[in-house]
Amino acid sequence: MQLPILPQNNVTVASPGTDPMIDPETGKPRGRYAVVSLGCPKNLVDTEQMLGRLDADGYRMVDSVDGADFVVVNTCGFIDSARDESMAAIDEMLALKRDGKLRNVVVTGCLAERQQDKLLQARPDIDALVGVFGRNDIVSVVDELYSGLQEQRTIFKPAAVNPLSDAMRSAVTPRHFAYLKISEGCDRLCTFCAIPKMRGKHFSKPIEQIVDEAKRLGDSGVREIVVVAQDTTYYGMDRYGEPRLNQLLQELEKIESVDWIRLMYFYPMYIDDALIDTLASAKRIVPYIDMPLQHASDRMLKRMARKTTRALQTDIVQKLRSRIDSLVMRTTMITGFPGETEEDFVELMDFVQESRFENLGVFTYSIEEDTPAARLPNRVDPEVAARRRDDLMELQQQIAFDWNDARVGGTEEVLIDAEMPEQEGVFIGRTRSEAPDVDGLIYVSQVDPDSPVEIGQIRPCEIVASQGYDLVAAAT
Repeated sequence: MQLPILPQNNVTVASPGTDPMIDPETGKPRGRYAVVSLGCPKNLVDTEQMLGRLDADGYRMVDSVDGADFVVVNTCGFIDSARDESMAAIDEMLALKRDGKLRNVVVTGCLAERQQDKLLQARPDIDALVGVFGRNDIVSVVDELYSGLQEQRTIFKPAAVNPLSDAMRSAVTPRHFAYLKISEGCDRLCTFCAIPKMRGKHFSKPIEQIVDEAKRLGDSGVREIVVVAQDTTYYGMDRYGEPRLNQLLQELEKIESVDWIRLMYFYPMYIDDALIDTLASAKRIVPYIDMPLQHASDRMLKRMARKTTRALQTDIVQKLRSRIDSLVMRTTMITGFPGETEEDFVELMDFVQESRFENLGVFTYSIEEDTPAARLPNRVDPEVAARRRDDLMELQQQIAFDWNDARVGGTEEVLIDAEMPEQEGVFIGRTRSEAPDVDGLIYVSQVDPDSPVEIGQIRPCEIVASQGYDLVAAAT
């Protein structure tokens, strides 16, 4: 498999000729490491925190396991496919260790938190296992491995009383955008989801702490901040006794060093008129909302314990679209949930056709151990679930293609993310309508050599063609 070995970004690499195993100032053993980071943006923020601590302590990140002494595999345990990917990454790193190409393999993150000792029993060659809330102990874990002390191979901690700070980061995203985690955990009891078992109960960072982290990002050159949480609209409920996302966004809107603020993981509750007014009038908050809805049949929504209905979902989507100019929406759906009938699926198709989400992803139901849905009767045949997924994606494909076709001929601002490999003068970027890593891309050609396109630049571009989910543009 092709592993997502993270490239170094703003990381100081040891000078040629120095011994990476010994810190010249302290005499303590140090080494070079590679990182495999899997899963969602929240997990990526945890990865950056661990990198920041390792780098501050003298360890040096490299972008290939070939030059690494040890590897950190930050895992995802969300659904079957994610667990399979995490296990494959672990196994590949352990194979390198057995071949003498790596000294240590440290496994962290959600799969480690979920399986704990069972994972270590299944893969005894793992040198250390660190749970979600043990991330800040990564340096002591690695130090012990290098000193030959292995008294404690596992670190699992309960959720912190106060949210962990995300200020000590070594960025692995391009330097012009970053994820900003505003809370941890989740209080929702959706019957299909094991996140509360891995990430604990919802707890919010103080507004002041989030604003400080955002300012640090802006001052470091970040132009786009992507706000993430397990449940963004629930922000502040635990800390302030009421949702405070609106107040938080008003404070983030004041940060002049940031150009775009993007909102992900909206739950369809606690979206009131004041919050919509803030979104509608904002200059920096882009008109983009990611709102995972999961289904539209009332029967399925009830079995999923989503605490909403199709009518409520339709109402909130229509209200958001009517009051926020040029709003782009992303959602995700699940097919094949236990008990889903053809009638339920037809309702879901009708809802998607009616709502015309610009971006939509579909998962087939994955049985999650120790969740209420795992005990529900009337399982849907996996082939039926897959067929429904394909039918829903075929419907969505036409909606997305029609939307992109309608954009041709217009001019939109594009944030330039990278150069196109092996194509001089062609760049890859995104408009306000595309979130990183999950939505389509904009392929931008540099037209005027006297006005060069640069990575990290927000550049007006004319949309000249559509290519399915992607667009082709010319820099103006």
